[in-house]
Amino acid sequence: MNPAETTPRPRRGERIAIAAILAVILLLFFIFLKNVMLPLIRLELRHDLVGAQQLLREEGAAGALSVVLIEALQMLVVFIPAEFIQISSALSYPVWVSVPLCDLGVCLGASIIFLLVRRFRVSNLAFEKRRDRIERLSAELHERNTILLLYLLFFMPFIPFGAICYYGAGTKLPYRKYILTVASGVLPSVVVSNLMGAAGTAFLINDLPLWQLVLVILALAALLFALILVFIRRVCFRGREGTPDSMMYAFIFFLVRLWLGRRQKIEIDDAALREVEPPYILLSNHESFEDFYYISRMAHPRNPSYLVNEYYCTRPVLKSMAKRGGILSKKLFTPDLAAPVGILRMIRKGYPVVIFPEGRLSPDGRTNPIAESGAALYRRLKSPLVLVRIDGAYWAHPKWRKKRFRSDIRVSVRRVLGPEELAALSDAQLDELIRETLYNDASEHLGGVYPQRNKAVGLDGLLYRCADCGALYRTEGVGNELICRACGSRHRLDERYRFTDAPGTITAYYGAIRDREAKELDALDLRAEVKTKIFGADGGPVRWEKGVCTLDTEAFRYRSENEDFSIPTEKLPALAFSCSEEFELYHEGELHYFYPLAEPRQCARWALAVDLLTEKRKKEGESKDGKA
Repeated sequence: MNPAETTPRPRRGERIAIAAILAVILLLFFIFLKNVMLPLIRLELRHDLVGAQQLLREEGAAGALSVVLIEALQMLVVFIPAEFIQISSALSYPVWVSVPLCDLGVCLGASIIFLLVRRFRVSNLAFEKRRDRIERLSAELHERNTILLLYLLFFMPFIPFGAICYYGAGTKLPYRKYILTVASGVLPSVVVSNLMGAAGTAFLINDLPLWQLVLVILALAALLFALILVFIRRVCFRGREGTPDSMMYAFIFFLVRLWLGRRQKIEIDDAALREVEPPYILLSNHESFEDFYYISRMAHPRNPSYLVNEYYCTRPVLKSMAKRGGILSKKLFTPDLAAPVGILRMIRKGYPVVIFPEGRLSPDGRTNPIAESGAALYRRLKSPLVLVRIDGAYWAHPKWRKKRFRSDIRVSVRRVLGPEELAALSDAQLDELIRETLYNDASEHLGGVYPQRNKAVGLDGLLYRCADCGALYRTEGVGNELICRACGSRHRLDERYRFTDAPGTITAYYGAIRDREAKELDALDLRAEVKTKIFGADGGPVRWEKGVCTLDTEAFRYRSENEDFSIPTEKLPALAFSCSEEFELYHEGELHYFYPLAEPRQCARWALAVDLLTEKRKKEGESKDGKA
């Protein structure tokens, strides 16, 4: 919201004072332009070095003061290019003089902006035109991340210094941090612009080759950029390495906001969260890969850490980024003591932790069963438990579709449990409460409109079996239709992402496949020749091989020239997979990606079979408990 819309405008005397200051600056600007710049340019065009030096000696301190004030002026009015005065200053003075003059002018202008915004609540029309562009990059940033954002904005083209300072002055940054950030953040641009002026002088007077001019400017700009990054890390983010307050964490989410920030309309209902003191555990359902971004948009009192698939924390580059950014890892669907230890460590440091207890994306829009109970850990941590539900994310980017669609996303805090409430519940009661609160069925919340003409493309990677005739791997997503090449049935998706005929929804179609597979479960006998990608334990080397996978009601088995192992189905609660690509599991700490050599659509079938076996064991266990 524009501060000028909610706060009284400055009094008449204050406006007169501001206008007087601007009038003086404008007057000095024209004096400098008339007495210094135009004569200097004429002298330089004639290569009159002696005349230029004489002019600068005559102007002396007045010329230097004019540089400072003109730089401040362009900050206030925003639309005057800063490069004009910076290059001109370098044409008039040595670089070691012109750079401090320009930086001092920027600081003066930034200080006046700070005073205008904080004291008089003055806005700026030129800034307001750019407000949306800046605010899209700054959603829900806290003080430390705001500093990084300002630095990154100063490095970005097409956003004037003045607009950035108007934004920075409107945040909660104290003046000391604000002005330090401005003074250091503009240095790369100021120095490069001054070098352009100095090199331009050499180019005009000393016949400096153009390629040398370009090379010198690029090299010095890269050096200054590196120095600024060191400054940010050592001063602004000192002592925060490996936590969600680190520079890497801020950088990751800055890039994520650039990537995703303009795509979706996100509605946040987190009023209940604002009453929760960190640290806390936040649990959410998991409908799309971008769910972590939607959670980050909530008003967290402290940046939360995220528990993610170990794959993203052990690969080259990703491993370093995750470690520096305070991201926690978990091996999916296999015992992993490192995960609870990492959660406990982050909680003790006072940071919230975000967990998606399903451990995988929803295939059909319904929340997956939570295979691994974390109730005992949540109760033992004695921290609040925040239960959040995400709606609409499934239609934005389901796991079977490569493209992201625009969708209405809603993130809402459904319940907050304090330590006392957690202590009063048994593990079983808490597990059931979590399942009921997080459960969602995307087919019941079709609020958006999807006019795309390729809504069914990739859907056959999930709906691999015809719901009409039962044929395996004969369905094909073409445009907005799911077509069976065996019986010829066609099911068309409308703009609400519903089938125009029975079974009505993707969820119902998947349910029909599920029911058919359940009837054949006792005779389960899957076999696939695969190309296997094996990720070494704890970030070890990656290797490839070929082998054969089999699955029946007793065990999952894999055999190759190098390996031969089996995993009883009771120790395999779920099987993560990517539609029409691969299915995956851990064995002895190593992550195995199995790529079927024939019919990649079968990946969804393997995962569904494991789910059905797990569900069957659970029902049998409940039946035995009931009889006992």
